Parts: sequence; C-alpha cells; structure tokens
Amino acid sequence: MIWEQIRSNTVRSAWLVALMGVILLALGYVIGLFFFDSAIAGLIIALIVWAIMNLVAFAQGDQILLSVAGARKISKQDHPRLYNVVEEMTIASGLKKVPDIYIIDDPALNAFSTGRNEDHAAVAITSGLLQKLNRDELQGVMAHEIGHIKNRDILLMMLLSVLLGTIVILAWYASRFMFFGGMAGGNRRGGSRGGGGGAAVVIILVIAIALMILAPIFAQLIYFAVSRRREYLADASSALYTRYPEGLASALEKLGTSNVKVQRANQATAPLYIVNPFQKKASLSDLTATHPPLVERIRILRSMDGGAGLAEYERAYRQVKGQGVVPATALSGAAAVGLRAASAESGPIEPAAEQVARARETSDLMWRMNNYRTIDCPCGTRLRVPPEYRRPSVQCPHCGRVHQTPG
Repeated sequence: MIWEQIRSNTVRSAWLVALMGVILLALGYVIGLFFFDSAIAGLIIALIVWAIMNLVAFAQGDQILLSVAGARKISKQDHPRLYNVVEEMTIASGLKKVPDIYIIDDPALNAFSTGRNEDHAAVAITSGLLQKLNRDELQGVMAHEIGHIKNRDILLMMLLSVLLGTIVILAWYASRFMFFGGMAGGNRRGGSRGGGGGAAVVIILVIAIALMILAPIFAQLIYFAVSRRREYLADASSALYTRYPEGLASALEKLGTSNVKVQRANQATAPLYIVNPFQKKASLSDLTATHPPLVERIRILRSMDGGAGLAEYERAYRQVKGQGVVPATALSGAAAVGLRAASAESGPIEPAAEQVARARETSDLMWRMNNYRTIDCPCGTRLRVPPEYRRPSVQCPHCGRVHQTPG
C-alpha cells in the first residue's frame, strides 16, 4: 500500500532531520564556547530560537508562506473548474477535508501545497498555470500537490524549513557579532588564561568560522535532498489518484518549456513548488538542485503504459533510473490500477476555443480579485475599470459611448 512507501520515506527523512538537528546543536555549541565560555549557554540559545520559530510555524506557518507567495484564497463560485478538480482529487486520495484553494496572480507556471496536517492544508496555483492547463493536466498537478498533503510532506518540509531558518539566523548574527565586536571579547578571554588559553581560543575561532560558513550550506543541501526524494512519491501519487499519468507528464512538459520566473519565490520556499520556480535552463548538480530533473520525471510517467499503480511506477522508475524507489513491503501489497482514457480536452491538438475559454475564465477571476469593475458596452466591448479610477464616467474606446462608473 501507499502507506508503506510513506513510512519508508518518513524513516529516511527522519534521519536527515536528525542530521540537520545535529548541525544546529553543533553551531550552538561552538557559539557558546566562543562568546559565553559555556557550550551549554550556546545550546540553550539555539534551542530557544528553534522553539520560538517552531511555535510561529505551527501557528501561522502556512499563512506566512501563502502571504509571501502573494496567494489569495478563492471559493467554488470564483473558479468552479479548479474547485471541482481539487474536490475530485481529494476524494480519490481519501483526504478527509478539501484543502483550501489559493490563486497567485503571476504569469509564471507553478503550484505548491502547504499546511501542517490534512485539516489545515492548502494548495496554491499561479494564474499562468491555471490558464495553460487543460482538465487532465490540471488534475495531474492538483493530485501531485494533494499527494504531498496525503504523504505528510507538508509538515516535514515545514519542520525542515524552520530548522534551516534557525541555522541561518544563528550563523548570520554570530558571524556579524564576531567580526564587528565579539572577536575582541573572545581574545580578551583567551589572553586572561595565558598562552595555552589563547591557542585554544584560536582553535575555537577557526572551528566557529568554519561552522558559521558551512552549517547553512550543509543544512540547505539536506533540505533540498528531502524535497527531491518526495517529488517522486508525489508523482506516483498523482498517477494513482488520476489513473492517467500522461496528465501530469504533459503538465510538467508545459512547465519545463516556460522561462518565466515566479516573482515572489525565494530559496526557502523554492522546494515547495512543483518545479524549480527560478527556471534555470542549465540543470545544476543533484546536490544543489531543488527538484529532480523534469526530463526524468516525465520519462518515468510516460513509461507507465501498463497501469497507474505503485508497482507500475516502480517498474518505470527502474527503467529510467536503473534503481528502485518504492520499498518491497509497499509493492507486495500494492493493487493493480488500470489506466483511464484521456478526457475530451486532451486531444493531440487542443481546440482554440478551449484555450480562449480558459484564458477568459482566468482573466475574469483575476479582474474580480483585483477589484476591477466591469462595464459591458452594447458594442460588445467589455471595459475594466481599475479600483483607483475616481471619475464619474468612462468612455468606450471603440464606439465612444459614455458609461457611468459602477460603484
């Protein structure tokens, strides 16, 4: 069953979380030795900062991430097609509650999920991606994000991001204090102990500087490693929930051809997105990449020609990567899942009318969300009046009719 795969990934990720915790404690230990002559003091400071950040993350972490991304919540009336797709994938996955749905006003193509559990989860999609995808592709992307929720990735990534943030904060402030004021204090403490004490301070100083430089780097590599591994499981979940792997594969193909960057993404939120939000065409090494290569993910999904279950994903993964990803315990209990046919929208050549309808559907939503007022002129022109427009009337640029400004 999928739960065996979740458990296996959770165990592996727990080791990486523990390793990141060791980096945090080592940094606190060295900071305590250098600045306070007490390793315990440094450990306590590190744990206090981490505890405070965890409290903030669990209380408002999802809302902070959504706010940073510029996401705004919508209802079923705002975009019925998107809402229906999320409802369908929620039922297919077995989630108890439909995640909150958010739109990001951004022409880039991307999406992500966040929250701390199934009851407090959200999916967010850019307006650019919403306009670009047909129904099968939209199902694939939303099933991928709901897969992250179902597989408990959202909680893990929140914990890791808090750990990473704590390490970065401690390293940044400690290095500034060391070079702009604390180093002199450290030297005085070493000088008061004699030559041996001075040598010890130099050693501690070298270790402290090395940790302050390397700790954030190592922590971020761990953060990226966990993110990359869980993308494969979310892809497998998407294929399972939709029974149509080509939907996600086609969506990823569209995502990969876009060179528009997400405007409000940053290094901390990058692993949350379905693809790298910075869209660098030249792929980085596996260590520094936030996501698995898109080409590999697409090839795996398109190699699932015998079914949409875990066993078929494992077979396709081995065919592309030469190694396995699904544990044997999960495969032994995995049921066969047949493929479904493509929907009417997913033909080899998409009708132009479908593209126009999606563009209008998405643009109408964004006009409403940005509080634009609409005037339908008898000549067929639809006027959009921005909220800051204060004049009592507006003239149609096509026929010249003058209309009273709504509101």
